[in-house]
Amino acid sequence: MARDPPGPAELEEALCSKGRLRIIRELAVSQDGPLSKYMLERRTGIRSSDLRADLNKLVRIGWVREASGSGRLTRYVLDVEDEALAKTLAFLRGVGYLDRR
Repeated sequence: MARDPPGPAELEEALCSKGRLRIIRELAVSQDGPLSKYMLERRTGIRSSDLRADLNKLVRIGWVREASGSGRLTRYVLDVEDEALAKTLAFLRGVGYLDRR
């Protein structure tokens, strides 16, 4: 089932945070497949409570989802089927944000 495109408030919520941008970047460039909260915390440097809040916001707007078959430990992936996210990723690639660490 296709989701409605995010409105301005959802886009602002997704992109107006250094933490959420770091989460998006790590999930986009991960060579390790889906990432757990712990792995995202280590790779982004975001405190656990802030990471949890940022991750929940990205899940709520539909840009991040729980990976299926991830076992006991919940792992997360980008929902690359989301058109707004796909366009955002293309922009972030175009400006080199996904190339930097």
